[in-house]
Amino acid sequence: MRAMRMLLLAGAAMIGMGAASPPPRSAGLDTHAIAVQRFGNDAPWYQDRIPFFESADPKIDAVYYYRWQLYRGHQRDLGEEGYITTEFFDDVDWQRHPYASLNDATGFHLAEGRWLNDRRFADDYIRFMYRGGNDRHFTDYMADSVWGRYLIDGDKAGVLEHLPVMRHIYRLWDEKFDFDKGLYFVEPLLDATEYTVSSIDASGGKDGFRGGDAFRPSVNSYMYANARALAKMATMAGDTAMAQEYEARAQALKDHVLADLWSEKLGHFIDRHQSRKNPHVKYWDPIRNRELVGYLPWMFDLVPDEAKYAGAWAHLLDPASLAGKAGMRTVEANYEYYMRQYRYLGDAPECQWNGPIWPYQTTQVLIAMANLLDHHSRRGPVTRSDYMRLLRQYTALHYQGNRLDLEEDYHPETGKPIVGLDRSHHYFHSGYNDLILGGLVGIRPRADDVLEVNPLLPDAGDPQALAWFRAQDVPYHGHRIAVTWDADGSHYGRGKGLSVEVDGKEVARRETLGRIELPVARVANAPVARPINRAVQLVRSQFPMGSASSNTDPENVHDAIDGRTWFFPELPNGWSSAPGEANQWYAVDLGKPVSIGRAELAFFADGKQFTVPQSYRLQAMIDGQWRDVATPKGAPLANGVTDLRFAGRAARQWRVLMRQPQGKAIRLAEIKLFDR
Repeated sequence: MRAMRMLLLAGAAMIGMGAASPPPRSAGLDTHAIAVQRFGNDAPWYQDRIPFFESADPKIDAVYYYRWQLYRGHQRDLGEEGYITTEFFDDVDWQRHPYASLNDATGFHLAEGRWLNDRRFADDYIRFMYRGGNDRHFTDYMADSVWGRYLIDGDKAGVLEHLPVMRHIYRLWDEKFDFDKGLYFVEPLLDATEYTVSSIDASGGKDGFRGGDAFRPSVNSYMYANARALAKMATMAGDTAMAQEYEARAQALKDHVLADLWSEKLGHFIDRHQSRKNPHVKYWDPIRNRELVGYLPWMFDLVPDEAKYAGAWAHLLDPASLAGKAGMRTVEANYEYYMRQYRYLGDAPECQWNGPIWPYQTTQVLIAMANLLDHHSRRGPVTRSDYMRLLRQYTALHYQGNRLDLEEDYHPETGKPIVGLDRSHHYFHSGYNDLILGGLVGIRPRADDVLEVNPLLPDAGDPQALAWFRAQDVPYHGHRIAVTWDADGSHYGRGKGLSVEVDGKEVARRETLGRIELPVARVANAPVARPINRAVQLVRSQFPMGSASSNTDPENVHDAIDGRTWFFPELPNGWSSAPGEANQWYAVDLGKPVSIGRAELAFFADGKQFTVPQSYRLQAMIDGQWRDVATPKGAPLANGVTDLRFAGRAARQWRVLMRQPQGKAIRLAEIKLFDR
């Protein structure tokens, strides 16, 4: 190709076959300065964990770093169980108690977390889910997500560790399989999408929260993807019989989705009613309107590269169909019950899928569109400019004025939040950074020893073009890679075009946007460190137990040892003292003597009501008396984690003693205790 100049440096790209230490960081971006700018005192949590990114679009940059804050805040420390990722900051009735886990958002959580250099969070979460945490409350594509993680970290042992349980969970879904039709069915509520066309029509237009079982593109695409992933894992494990079985399952599902869920009339993948003996709908009848869920088969590469299927994407761009002014409608605007509000919590509207924008499905459709643009020759009306325009439209939903706060759903014409409940703030049932790294930057993870990069940017001159970007410290097969685009070479001064670095060394370059493929031999990942927090209270009536000098409401006290750490002012978190007495304390009773040699204290401050202690010390109950074990000078960090290290001591009771400023209160977001 005329515009392409490829450099392959074997010493850089094929380096270190047995390395297990962290690969070197790239020298391009000042990651420390960026971390401090974006995260303030909490910067150390992000510094060596996240890939860094910058571009010519400051709003995309801001949301990229906000989404890492969202991810960080949703890491719940379960102590010996490790970390899980939550969907809501607040507890909700339908979560799995006492952990606050929900399986429906797992695909997004793993897709985001796989890009971290610290592999613990995704690793712990997978272990939790496959050791009894996945209760199948909702549909999910978790096996496919575990495979997707393997495509980045290249850890063969990790991807195969839970294969027998994955197979068991897959077979449990036979209860939702219609053997006559060869398709899975589900109640839309249990597909995490209540009030869809199938459920509303099954109620005669009167409701739609429950009921409306349907053969849906979603659950069948999920199960296709899970079967395909299990087949690949079984092949890797040398289990030929299992690989053949699940490859056959995947192929059969694909055939049925294409034959039975494709509507020639609507030119779209649609639901068919599964409800029997229903006075309003008939078994196997197709639904009467297009829904956004019809694009999910592309998310998992189920759809052939054929023009008739690609034509479905015209509906996404059509203002009379699925294209709202502010985002993607979940059902087209001519549906009889479009945007009718059925359900309220008090006076506040509750969640529905009869038209509102959902970041959840917006993410899925953008992943599907990225697949279409990356490796389909027949793309219908969709262009890279459309991808960037819709990505920017999604980016804008994260803003509430000048404040970043992603909520559950939005009005498709105004972009304003609909639900607006306390639980909705900083909601984590979607993805974003996966779209940036896998779509905009174009890193296409693979199972073989090849790094493939194909940024989904339009050419210069297009209103959606980007003049420059850089993604740095991105993990890939045990290495750290960086991808840089500089249209004319003026921004970074390192040359014109697209370049790729592996472990700090440039290994490929081309002068125009396009695909780069180069060999990168995988190396062993650095071992995962798993310090155990001994101060997590999962069940309120069990040890560890907290106590405090003031504001002793049980929930207020519990919140400082609930394993959750965030600093968003919209959602209070932690124990809050009562303003008044200068001396305040918070204590943890572990139930038995435990050797502790390190503590983490996270304090929230807002510059108004809450501030950090003027001074503080950590104490342990030794021989019936509180004795100092750590006496740091000055105040702890505000909106960050203060790390205290000291000579290990065995004690049952521990407390932090604090001096409170006059007229202010202290909020201890979290206290953690470790053996070292």
